[in-house]
Order: sequence, then C-alpha cells, then structure tokens
Amino acid sequence: MKKQVKVKPNARKQQLIQEPDGSLTVHLKSSPVDSKANAELIQVLSKAFEVPKSAITIKLGLTSRQKLVEINLENA
Repeated sequence: MKKQVKVKPNARKQQLIQEPDGSLTVHLKSSPVDSKANAELIQVLSKAFEVPKSAITIKLGLTSRQKLVEINLENA
C-alpha cells in the first residue's frame, strides 16, 4: 500500500491524522536533522499499521515534508 504523507517536524506532540483524501499528516517531535524525523515517521507508521519497521520504506521525499511511503502489509 502506498500513502502520501505530509510531515510536520518539531511538533509539541506526536500525532497521526487521516485526511479525507486518504493521505496522512504526521506531526513529529523530532527535528529534520540527521534523518531523525524520518526514523520517527517510520516508528509512528509501524505502530499505526501494526507492521514491523522493516515493512515501511520511504519511496520519495527523503529530504522533503511531502513523502511517498510504501507499507508492506504482507509482513504483518
């Protein structure tokens, strides 16, 4: 499954919001330095979709706030 994700780093609290168009908005506590925000994003998505972290890959937007994430649900 592929999802469009909008990341908002340096938030006060961690939050995952399902948008009406099917995309996700994720508020992360981490700053976007040294890929800390990407690591936290993978952790948040693995908890939300109940899959291991290895089942989640960021396909596009490693350094952008707009990302395309692939979640392999067959590993669940």
